[in-house]
Amino acid sequence: MGRMGYLLMRTDPATSELIHSDLKDLGNAAKNLATHAVKLGGLGFGTSFLEWLASFAAIYLLVLDRTNWRTNMLTSLLVPYIFFSLPSVLFNFFRGEVGKWIAFIAVVLRLFFPRHFPDWLEMPGSLILLLVVAPSFFAHTLRNSWVCLLICLAIGCYLLQEHIRASGGFRNSFTRTHGISNTLGIIILLVYPVWALVLYIL
Repeated sequence: MGRMGYLLMRTDPATSELIHSDLKDLGNAAKNLATHAVKLGGLGFGTSFLEWLASFAAIYLLVLDRTNWRTNMLTSLLVPYIFFSLPSVLFNFFRGEVGKWIAFIAVVLRLFFPRHFPDWLEMPGSLILLLVVAPSFFAHTLRNSWVCLLICLAIGCYLLQEHIRASGGFRNSFTRTHGISNTLGIIILLVYPVWALVLYIL
């Protein structure tokens, strides 16, 4: 009994130091975890903000093209861009009953009242139809993958180079009528997929 007590007394300071060291390591780990969580939260917020911004920029360009931009670019590519970049809240909202009713009304107007169906509503109507009828593979699996980011990046690159070519150069793309807003809108289309892809790789 005396020998065991002697052993406990000898190992007691070492055990205390080990416990203190372990607690210190746990504290550092918790601090690092909190720091990384804050950083990731900030990056996630940035991605979400850019996603909203890119979606509204694409919608703006789509409406502008149907009204007074009238470019020869393949702006119908904005429809799949919006489909892939639309925030989940809006995507699920328009994919539900609301979107079905809008699509139903658009189809009825297009079929039975074609003269009263304005041209500028064709692309938004196509977008709503795409949102409603898209299979789950496109609506959920593909939308949440890096493939959709690459598609959005390719669409943004194509539209930017076509816009610069149609404007007669990069400088002219900022000086023509609606040049600044159009060019900035297309650049925003590029920023979101690039940012999201960098975060995906990291």
